[in-house]
Amino acid sequence: MIISPCISICKTDPTTGYCYGCGRTIEEKKNWKLPETTDQWKKDNIIEIKKRLKGWQLESFEESYTYKVNHGISLFKKNLKNE
Repeated sequence: MIISPCISICKTDPTTGYCYGCGRTIEEKKNWKLPETTDQWKKDNIIEIKKRLKGWQLESFEESYTYKVNHGISLFKKNLKNE
């Protein structure tokens, strides 16, 4: 199973159409939820996302997504629980 790249920062950039948190388009977010979407498509989409993100945004995504894969929760949600 491929973990969704959503890192719980869900706002779309009006210029690019990409989510500020995960870098996906609205259409890509929908595809992740479809039962017929393959793991290969998801792996390829994560590679594409990482190509879109730059600088601190890529670093933030990498850190939070890695944490989510390893712990089952994004850093953003973890930090909300600790407040």
